[in-house]
Amino acid sequence: MANPFEFLQQVRNETAKVVWPTRKETLITTIMVFIFTILAAIFFLLTDQVIQFVMGFVLNILR
Repeated sequence: MANPFEFLQQVRNETAKVVWPTRKETLITTIMVFIFTILAAIFFLLTDQVIQFVMGFVLNILR
């Protein structure tokens, strides 16, 4: 088991090796997440509407 100061020094050294994204990369990724979220919401809305229509049609035939 390493002593706490040694551990913190190792953490600091490892953190220095991390390649952080640029502001532009973060912005582009955020916009892509919003776009794909909207597309997924539209897809599931349309899928739900189609299933609702089909189920309503089937249930009306069975009456």
